[in-house]
Amino acid sequence: MVLWVFGYGSLIWNPGFDFDDKILGFIKGYKRTFNLACIDHRGTPEHPARTCTLETDDEAICWGIAYCVKGGPEKELKAIQYLERRECEYDQKISIDFYKEGDPLKPAVTGVLVFVSTPDPIGNKYYLGPAPLQDMARPRR
Repeated sequence: MVLWVFGYGSLIWNPGFDFDDKILGFIKGYKRTFNLACIDHRGTPEHPARTCTLETDDEAICWGIAYCVKGGPEKELKAIQYLERRECEYDQKISIDFYKEGDPLKPAVTGVLVFVSTPDPIGNKYYLGPAPLQDMARPRR
């Protein structure tokens, strides 16, 4: 089997796991937002920083990188375990189609794994919700 993982934030420039191939492209029906709290490597529980997540939007596309992990179940498991630790603020893993530039009708990869967060401030302790750009960009003290 082969594992495909979609990176749309820091995974784009720092995947942190062993992969065999990567493809530039996009997913449909999701937009990138900075509505998620990061309390481990950018912020603290007392002063969370914002990090990006995806939220549904029927008209949107989100560009990123699809990473392919080949080499059997052990290598895939190692990548998943790393990602689950790194992406701990995300409470969902979804499977979605991934498209390459120039062919928006036929998926290049079906079933790419994406880490997302439930947009629910009551059910998801990491969800901050929208805020004005000035508030999101303000440095933490």
